[in-house]
Amino acid sequence: MSTVLENPPPKFDDYRYQQDFFGGEPPLSEGIGYLVVLGFGALFSIFTTLVVLADKVFAGNASITSEHFNTAGRMVKTGLTASVIVSQWTWAATLLQSSNVAWQYGVSGPFWYASGATIQVLLFGVLAISLKKVAPSAHTMCEIVNARWGKTAHITFLFFAFCANIIVTSMLLLGGAATVEALTGVDYRLASFLIPWGVILYTSAGGLKATFLASYLHTVIIFAVLITMITMVYIKVYSSDQIYAFLEQTVSYSDAECEAIFSNEDGETFFVKGQYACGPVSGNNGGSYLTMLSGDGLMFGIINIVGNFGTVFVDQSYWQSAIAARPSSAAKGYLLGGICWFAIPFSLATSLGLTSTALMLPISAGEAGSGLVPPAVATDLMGDAGAALILVMLFMAIVSTGSAESIAVSSLIAYDVYRQYFNPEATGKQILLVSRVVIVGFGLFMGCFAIVLNEIGLNLGWVYLFMGVVIGSAVIPLWNMMTWSKASGKGAVIAAWSGLILAVIGWLSGAQAQSGKISVATLGTNEVMLSGNLIAILSSGLIHYVYSKFIDPQEYDFAELDKSITLVEHDMSGLGAEQQDPVELRRAHRWITRRGYILTIMLVVVWPLLSIPAGVFTESYFAFWVLVAIAWGFGAAITITFLPLMESSEEILEVLSGMWNYVTCRSGNAKEFSKDEEVEEEDLKAHPDDAVAA
Repeated sequence: MSTVLENPPPKFDDYRYQQDFFGGEPPLSEGIGYLVVLGFGALFSIFTTLVVLADKVFAGNASITSEHFNTAGRMVKTGLTASVIVSQWTWAATLLQSSNVAWQYGVSGPFWYASGATIQVLLFGVLAISLKKVAPSAHTMCEIVNARWGKTAHITFLFFAFCANIIVTSMLLLGGAATVEALTGVDYRLASFLIPWGVILYTSAGGLKATFLASYLHTVIIFAVLITMITMVYIKVYSSDQIYAFLEQTVSYSDAECEAIFSNEDGETFFVKGQYACGPVSGNNGGSYLTMLSGDGLMFGIINIVGNFGTVFVDQSYWQSAIAARPSSAAKGYLLGGICWFAIPFSLATSLGLTSTALMLPISAGEAGSGLVPPAVATDLMGDAGAALILVMLFMAIVSTGSAESIAVSSLIAYDVYRQYFNPEATGKQILLVSRVVIVGFGLFMGCFAIVLNEIGLNLGWVYLFMGVVIGSAVIPLWNMMTWSKASGKGAVIAAWSGLILAVIGWLSGAQAQSGKISVATLGTNEVMLSGNLIAILSSGLIHYVYSKFIDPQEYDFAELDKSITLVEHDMSGLGAEQQDPVELRRAHRWITRRGYILTIMLVVVWPLLSIPAGVFTESYFAFWVLVAIAWGFGAAITITFLPLMESSEEILEVLSGMWNYVTCRSGNAKEFSKDEEVEEEDLKAHPDDAVAA
């Protein structure tokens, strides 16, 4: 006897009998997929190359040297630093996985994703200022490792750095290729190869500066789509009260009703608990999506915190942004970047992620794990236009982070492999050539590697949880390297390798103990991933502390660190006395340390504790929660869009005036022309009779 549904889901008639949302039928044509993947790549390559060229020709800036290619002149301001941090930290996972955890755990998912991945950026600001104080000439983090701890440590942390770059790029391509295929039908293998080309072109042409300029544009577009989605969900189509009521309805269904909802034309159900969003949520207070009291949500939060420490502290791209920033801008840029980035997963997943469960769209667990929650909801809300917007947003995230990873790998190979071990007397031209060749080679390699991972059966969500197991053991030794004079190089090597080995053993043992077998599925559960992640970071930290404190204590003089790092060309941009003022650096260090720690405690301790008394959210509490998400999203969008323009208004006007001079056939760039005008005025004052005669 079939169950009669007295209160069917809001979209029941629209998606009746569907076993999954996309069902193998993409909402967009293949042509749209190729247009976005190839067209946007070509567009940004042309645009950023022209902007870098205009800056060189019309503003009179120097030609690209190897130093400038890899450091952007070390004079990047606060607003652009913040936008670059937001861009680098906005992975495919940020847009896709954050909504997946909202689909799984409710309101706690977006919060733990956002807070658990914001604090690393806030705390890295402390390392950024430490770097400016003790190693301002550095090009890579591994150069600093080599200068302080020597060859063995250098090779060790070079391994972990490459692992971080490969894991991050894998997630970009896995999430990106899966979404491109679902939305447009372009084969994921082809998408994995084509996506890196847009990155390769402009990164190899303009280096870090081109990457920063493109990253700003990517970030602006991402926030524009974010604001559109928030507005559609909570202002135009639905309200917070409606979403609240729908979420309450979703968890009210019994198993029999869920089976009736997810059944075919013959009345045969395909419902499996956990496969679709229907009925009470396991592990959540009251079985509700509307609570922060979620066991699985908290477990995800811990995994997220541990894993993301690895992908910030061990990823060369974040060290490179610190190297490129002005000393006065580094601390503020990282703090502002972290605060603005919080809005992307929090606001986006609070809108699209929760709406997916509120409307009970037929999104399967497999689709959610592949990151298809946002495109599914956007398609439901806006049709093909919504799918296209998510595709564009996703592509912006992929190419912005992809370009940062490409330039990071090229710097590591150029300075830490080629220059260190093959050609110590390498010239600037040789470094530049190696950097560009590596960018191309890395893009091609990652296209192949992403296909291999997909064939093995690893999706975005699995790799995201796994990353901390591999690179978590390098985090605390790197922090100690920059902040603790007693930190031992031998201890760092032992801690990093021991932490990795112990983490892998714990991870495999956990899967065997929990499920009785080891497979991709059993290794990917929250409990097993949590054990591997925690063992990696905690064991290495303990080992390094004990070894440095009791076995091989050092008394390192940080004043000696920068003397061991040499520039390839004598490019002193950003290294002058004004930028290295010790008083200003101490002040900046104190500023970021206080604020970084306070905000970290606020985000991972105070905010969750304050939400516990609420239990299951009331309608008004949820309305306030949504208001915070909307306000944070709009505030971050306005800040990240306009602050870089305001800070760089002088340089922008300089380029525009130089272009105007060129169009009006006046010689020289803006600076030279203004000098010519001053000379003419002085001549006129000195020879007024000539002016009358003229």
